[in-house]
Parts: sequence; structure tokens; C-alpha cells
Amino acid sequence: MVARTKGWNKMTVMNQRIKIGVFGVGHLGKHHARILNALPTAELVGINDTDPQRGEEIAEREKVPYYARWEDLLEKCDAVDIVTPTTHHHCLAAPALRAGKHVFIEKPITKTLEEADELIELAHKAGVVLQVGHIERFNSAVMEIKRVLESPRYIEVHRLSPYSPRVKDIGVVVDLMIHDLDLILSLVKSPVERCDAVGVPVLTQHEDIASARITFEDGCVANLTASRVAIEPQRRIRIFQRNTFISLDYQKQEYAVFRKLEENEKPMMGDPMPGVSRYVLHMDREEDALTTELGDFIRCVRESRPPVVSGEDGRRALALAIQVTEEARRNLQKEI
Repeated sequence: MVARTKGWNKMTVMNQRIKIGVFGVGHLGKHHARILNALPTAELVGINDTDPQRGEEIAEREKVPYYARWEDLLEKCDAVDIVTPTTHHHCLAAPALRAGKHVFIEKPITKTLEEADELIELAHKAGVVLQVGHIERFNSAVMEIKRVLESPRYIEVHRLSPYSPRVKDIGVVVDLMIHDLDLILSLVKSPVERCDAVGVPVLTQHEDIASARITFEDGCVANLTASRVAIEPQRRIRIFQRNTFISLDYQKQEYAVFRKLEENEKPMMGDPMPGVSRYVLHMDREEDALTTELGDFIRCVRESRPPVVSGEDGRRALALAIQVTEEARRNLQKEI
């Protein structure tokens, strides 16, 4: 549970707009600024970016001040939204938490586990919300399939993206696969027992394509493939459990459930095979996942409740991503 911050009254907070600043308005941050500026429960009080031209451009578009010094913007905020490169996450989030500010921080939570541990401790001490931006948790189809999940036994994930020169400082595991690692850790209620991985650099100095096999103590196995050198994008997860198979398309926010028919249950027209029923559902929601995610962060602040993706969740995903990366690099060295 999120403890009440000194100086914060829950009833007062629930009746006011949360003053929030966006730190970093690059490819993703500019969308954060746009969404937060449109939320009726939030007040975008300013923007900070290391590129003054970019920062001033987005600030002018959103009709809010641009702050060249992040410290000046921090003073104006109840909460901060950190959408900078990962190397800057800790140096911005730590002083914000020490100042008693609520923090939304894009994935991965930090570059190292030690930095993540410090942020988690600071958030607990201050009694503030620390939420990590693992956006697939707010995908409407993902939120819906949890109703039919019981005990996953086998999971298969493909996250493929075309090459972009925008990301060069990290490998594909921390860049892309970490989304699926976080989701799998939230779905499988068992500790990780073993991690096997391979990965190779193609167009950058880091892994551009990687495959991991995660085995859990309860016997569930997850096979994940992530690539940022694909021709066509694909974001899909398949989950198998006793008598049920679920196939979900992240991009389309669509899922299909294949279920074994009961002994006296009659098949429906269009069922794919004897003894198996299928239903397909496309989630047609008014909000996109990012709007849902940021809106939920503001609600957590206003209602003093824990976030869906906590700092601890972000740390677990980062720890597994680091483990996958290290295993892939060990195997690559063996080949060399």
C-alpha cells in the first residue's frame, strides 16, 4: 500500500488536478505530454528536455512553459513523468522522490538493479507512488484475457519490429523483450527456475535479435523472440493451459480463445476443429493503452493506492532482462 505523503491529504488530492511535468519529450515523451495535457484530472505544468529546440517546440504546442533546468520544473510539480533515455532515469527520479514527488518512469526502471533498489526505497520512505511504464499491462486485450487464465503451462511470444536508428545504446532484450518478460512474470505465479538465451548483433553493437527460454519452478515454460531487424512488425503472445489455448495480438488488441468442449457440449458453427470451440474478440476501446496507463497513474496519486506496475515489478522485469542478456552474451562468446 502507498503510505500517505507528508503534507498530502487524501481527500484534498482527490478533489484537485495533479500538477505534473514531463521530463524528456522525444519520440515517446511528446505523446506523454499530449495525453497528460488532455486529462481532466491532471495539469501539465511544464516540459524539460536536454534539446532546447525540441523542448520549446513541444511546450509551445501544448501551451505550457519550457524549463531548461529540470530542477526548476521539479519545484512546480506534484508528480513527474520521466521519459528520458534510461541512463538519466535514476538521476532524475531520485531527487524527485526525495522531494516527495510521485514518479512515473518509463521502462526499464533504471540501468542497474542497484539504482532500482534505491528508487524503491526512496518511494517507500516518502510514501509516494512509483510506477513503471510497462504499457502492455494496459493493453485492453491483455487486461481481458486474465479472466480466462488459470494456470499457464506454455507461453510463446514474438515481438518483431523493423530497424530504427533511434535506439543504439541498449540491446533488444532491454529495449523490446522486457515488455513481455514483465507480462509473463505477472501471469505466471511462480519463481523463475532457469533462463537460457541466445542473441546476436546485426546492425548495432548490441543484440538486435534474441531468443529466450524461461522455465518456472511450477513447470511452466515461456519461449520469447524479440527482433528489431524484422521486415514486418509483429507483437503476439500465445498461452496454453489445460483445455484452453489463447492467442493474442497486441497490435490489433484482439484475442482468440480455443477451448475444449465439454462431453455433452455441442460445437458452434465456425469452430476450427472437432471437439474445440473458438471465440474471437476485438477490444474496441475509446482509450489507447498509453492514455489508460497515464490516467491510471494519476488515479493512483489522487486515491493514494498502489500502481498496477510498481517499482518492485519494474525491478523484477529488469533483473530477468539482465539475466537473459548476460546468458545470450555468454553463448555468443562460446561461438566466437
